[in-house]
Amino acid sequence: MAITILFILVNLYHFFTNRTFKKSYFSSAMFYKLFYTMLGLTIGFAVLYYALSYYGTVLVINDPTGEPADRDFLEYLYFSGVTMLSVGYGDFVPVGSARLFALIQAALGVLLPTACFMKALTSSGEKGSGSNS
Repeated sequence: MAITILFILVNLYHFFTNRTFKKSYFSSAMFYKLFYTMLGLTIGFAVLYYALSYYGTVLVINDPTGEPADRDFLEYLYFSGVTMLSVGYGDFVPVGSARLFALIQAALGVLLPTACFMKALTSSGEKGSGSNS
């Protein structure tokens, strides 16, 4: 297990430090901004799901019984994280008004990294064009 974790860490280090492309651009500030924004949204949606659970069932277990999930904040945080990252394991299913919020959260989870990536590409192009003038 330690070798696997070391392998993952080496790959992450290589990703963030390797500059093989001449016009590559990585902004640690932009990365941290995206990370903390997505973390904040994940926690915020978990609080929203937890608050909605006071008015009725928000999550059901995805099995033939369809029993409501435990009303535990960590369950909502887990569901929120899986939704935000578009993993969608399928062990929980949102019901009621939580369905709309889960769709909005999933859209944010896809669109925010895309916008960040596009901004990085735009910034990379601006740096390249500024030095050619």
